[in-house]
Amino acid sequence: MKYHHNPVMKKEVLKYLKLEKNGLYVDCTLGGCGHAELILKNIGPEGKLIGIDHDKTAIENANKVLSKYLDRIILFKTNFSNIKKVLKKAEINKVNGILADLGVSSHHFDEGKRGFSFNHDGPLDMRMDKDLKLTAYNIVNEYSSSAIFRILKIYGEEKFASKITSQIVRAREKKAVKSTRELASLVKDAVPAKFSSKMKIHPATKTFMALRIEVNKELEALETFLNDAPYLLKKNGRLCILNFTSAEDKIVMNKFKELSIQCKCPPKLPVCVCGGKSDFKLITRKPLRPENEEIISNPRARSTKLRVLEKI
Repeated sequence: MKYHHNPVMKKEVLKYLKLEKNGLYVDCTLGGCGHAELILKNIGPEGKLIGIDHDKTAIENANKVLSKYLDRIILFKTNFSNIKKVLKKAEINKVNGILADLGVSSHHFDEGKRGFSFNHDGPLDMRMDKDLKLTAYNIVNEYSSSAIFRILKIYGEEKFASKITSQIVRAREKKAVKSTRELASLVKDAVPAKFSSKMKIHPATKTFMALRIEVNKELEALETFLNDAPYLLKKNGRLCILNFTSAEDKIVMNKFKELSIQCKCPPKLPVCVCGGKSDFKLITRKPLRPENEEIISNPRARSTKLRVLEKI
């Protein structure tokens, strides 16, 4: 299956990365290379890009899609949380900008055998990196009921987490839950009809999202990334993060605020004694959202939020 992905908020990414001619940039989540190609086209003939993705098929696709830029790119198959190690391996100290698109690629959603979507019947997999051991099957069939409830409640913010968990546990006692559509059906049956009939999204949407986050340890990876990435920027360099869930956005928002706070003194001190200077500036006080035209043409962009931080 041909790798495809519709990059979101391309115009905004191009503007807020503040690309410099012949600059050095990192695309931490290559996907279908839409953003990567956009960056390469706008940083001049001497500009270079470090491309990262933990999906082997994305790296293979990048070698094809970006073939005319191969002398200007270095590709790494790894999780974006390893950005510090990647730059060290590439013998690079600082970069002009970093982009991280935290969304799942359209390719993953549309390839049934990857198990990300209930729109295609497939195995309960959901691994972005096929080298990972844990799958959604393991969670659904082997995790304790309390662990499943926690995942649905915290990662999916699922209102009916208790009912869905009970439904899953009852079903797996009879036989293993193996497919995406089987799981989606269980979830739909667990949600009271008077609520599911009014939902704008499929009742299983949040459950699938929560399981995917657990399988790929997405929030842990994001926190590790945020502890390193800002310090890899050159002066005036920018970190742009596209996120799609409230859990992700909360982590990014809090970290960006923490980094941009000028006074670092303990709250109990009556006056500032630290000098009140920060190494970072918050470019987006509130997250940027896609324009209506983009949402209409690409409905998967509807929940996108873009936050931007600058190294002073």
